Amino acid sequence: MIRLGGPVESSQTEDPQAWIEELKMLGYRAAFCPELSLERPEQLKLFRQAAENADIVIAEVGAWSNPLSRDEVERAAAIRLCQERLSLAQEVGARCCVNIAGSLGSTWDGPHPDHFTDETFALIVDSVREIIDAVKPSDTFYTLEMMPWMLPDSADTYIRLIKAIDRSAFGVHIDPVNVVTGPRLLYGTANLLKDIIGKLGAWIQSCHAKDITIQQQLTVHLDETRPGLGHLDYRAYLSLLHDLNRDVPLMLEHLPNQEEYRKAANYIRSKAGELGISL
Repeated sequence: MIRLGGPVESSQTEDPQAWIEELKMLGYRAAFCPELSLERPEQLKLFRQAAENADIVIAEVGAWSNPLSRDEVERAAAIRLCQERLSLAQEVGARCCVNIAGSLGSTWDGPHPDHFTDETFALIVDSVREIIDAVKPSDTFYTLEMMPWMLPDSADTYIRLIKAIDRSAFGVHIDPVNVVTGPRLLYGTANLLKDIIGKLGAWIQSCHAKDITIQQQLTVHLDETRPGLGHLDYRAYLSLLHDLNRDVPLMLEHLPNQEEYRKAANYIRSKAGELGISL
């Protein structure tokens, strides 16, 4: 019930069959949305049909932008982009459109001391509603990736947002590495995963597959790394996703080349094999 996927070199191709062939060659059953445009509806139909015919799930459409920007021009542009990308997810048949909540800081995805205030929570709620209400998707979801220094930063804060946003088209995207913020969590990722997936499982639309390690220095310094080189408990991750008993995309990301993606995929497949789970 888990579909492994990752980036492919053919993501910018105009040929849907070339895209499908590369995904199959890599053994992926899920894919990031290729570079497509709402202005070319026939192309969208071709890629959607090719994916459906090949039993490939388009996991997510990225909408990476800053709906919380203090610059009103930037914020308005980000909201429009998210609406467009959510519309694209609807048309291409993707499981979700994903973004972060946004940032009040100097970079679109950076930290800020006001990120955990009630005022920021309310701004996130209003932004997500504005995005969803403009599109009214029926077959996809708008989701927020959990982050270490902005909301949602835990299962509980995600549930708070789900209740406050109160839109059926608001779903969950999980990347557990992003919320490992200290040694207690790093060395207890099985419990962290149980908390996240146990509480959010009914809403999960897509997941990311990374890993995380700690440096031998003061103060605490955590680094993202390739799956298998860190402390994320992939046996727990795969078991818990499998127990959801429905198709869930698990997407590799942030690696420098296809050889690293091959190693990451092989590691995850080996752990799945130990558990008798098919990817």
